[in-house]
Amino acid sequence: MAVSLPALVLASLSPVARADSRPGPQPAADNGQSALYRSGVQVAAGAPKPPAATALSWMVTDVGTGRVLAARDAHRPLPPASTLKTLFALTVLPKFPPQEVHRAALTDLTGLQPGSSLVGMKEGTRYTVADLWRGVFLASGNDAVHTLAMMNGGVPATVKDMQAAARRLGAHDTVVKSADGYDTPGQHSSAYDLSLFARAGLADAEFRKFASTRTAEFPASGGPDAFGIQNTNRLLVGSHGVAQYPGLLGVKNGYTTEAGNTLVTAAQRNGRTLLVTVMNPQSGQPNDAYTETRSLLDWGFSTSPKATPVSVLPGVRPALPSAPAATPAPAVHTPPVAASQTSRITVSGWTAFVSAGAVAIVALAGALLIARRRARKQGGPA
Repeated sequence: MAVSLPALVLASLSPVARADSRPGPQPAADNGQSALYRSGVQVAAGAPKPPAATALSWMVTDVGTGRVLAARDAHRPLPPASTLKTLFALTVLPKFPPQEVHRAALTDLTGLQPGSSLVGMKEGTRYTVADLWRGVFLASGNDAVHTLAMMNGGVPATVKDMQAAARRLGAHDTVVKSADGYDTPGQHSSAYDLSLFARAGLADAEFRKFASTRTAEFPASGGPDAFGIQNTNRLLVGSHGVAQYPGLLGVKNGYTTEAGNTLVTAAQRNGRTLLVTVMNPQSGQPNDAYTETRSLLDWGFSTSPKATPVSVLPGVRPALPSAPAATPAPAVHTPPVAASQTSRITVSGWTAFVSAGAVAIVALAGALLIARRRARKQGGPA
């Protein structure tokens, strides 16, 4: 069973502005009065002017420090489409071991909206939990989301859990009405909140692995019902006229009629990891979400790490793998493992935090995990 430290536990235990050991001003975390609540483009003091972007809302963040380098209308409430699956993963991913097997049933797909994106689950086929997460992240499969939600007690219970998780992370722009991000009246998020979700997810090895996987066999065990799937993030795989972005770690893309194109993307270069969130570009050009994300990533990597940020995201400082400047990180772009290989214990997250002196955090997190297992055995919340 994987025992990587759950991102939500880390976020709840970490100081708000545990941002950086480097010199320079450290503004307080976003509190309703920061520049991120102003309309228009806000940029770090001393940084060059960011490139023009037509997205209704966007944000560029240094993942390791939480420093927001630039943003436009970061708290504007907008439909998130499938980027909301990052919050779904933060909420449900820690609850089931990746090697657990589930036999697909028609009842798993209750409430799927017409036109939903699907990975192509088949009734009666056995899938591991890891298979289902690859269906969520690679194919943006709402059938995989609903199956995991049913395992979690049903879609309404999962939506409630997701809303609570958003509040614990400080994501106050997010109202959850669906588990999969499908257009639903009253549902919205923001570039700020989606960046919070992505940064918390990147702190977790399992989330990072699934978000950066390019291709997989579904299910990984093979068999007559198996077929290949490919990640729909075009910057990650290089498709539809979009070139791969060097050092990309993935995260999540989305599209619906109401949301337009949405994209949350992280990349590494020269030991620095940046996160760009764009929501609903207005240019009308093909691949505009990818083009604008690429430009914002390039701009972010050109800025000085010592530039005074617009704000600082609260939460954990992720322990990320290193990556060469011109190639994707090999640690997260390895071929997907078979179901029989997913039972190896993940210890990299623990090692990073122990080496940083966070012994008390590890101990408390371990106690929380034990409590979750006991609760699950007793039929309570996991």
